[in-house]
Amino acid sequence: MRKPLNLLLTLLIVAMLALAAYTWLTLSWSYSSGERAGLLQKFSKKGWLCKTWEGELLLTSMPGAIPEKFEFSVRNDQIIDALTRNAGRKVILTYEQHKGVPSSCFGDTEYFVTSVVPFKDQP
Repeated sequence: MRKPLNLLLTLLIVAMLALAAYTWLTLSWSYSSGERAGLLQKFSKKGWLCKTWEGELLLTSMPGAIPEKFEFSVRNDQIIDALTRNAGRKVILTYEQHKGVPSSCFGDTEYFVTSVVPFKDQP
């Protein structure tokens, strides 16, 4: 009776370690990275169980064109403060794309912002 219980416990521990390793890998290895510039339309903390910071950036290619939404997540407190101060303004976001993150507790989107710079209009 003791042997099947030990085997089940060992399998459970191995599965938990494999899930932890996979989560660490998806969060530390970036699939792609880049920059997006636009109007910071929305930035809020949301979620039922895991509260995450989520935002929307409106991207406009030409005046009068229908803007495209870029949805992103933020995990860094300094970036959260910078985005809160710049709500409703044009900003440039640097982001990393992390595909396959197993839980929405890290963010609702696969795009994680790594820096934010307020946009300065050029003459």
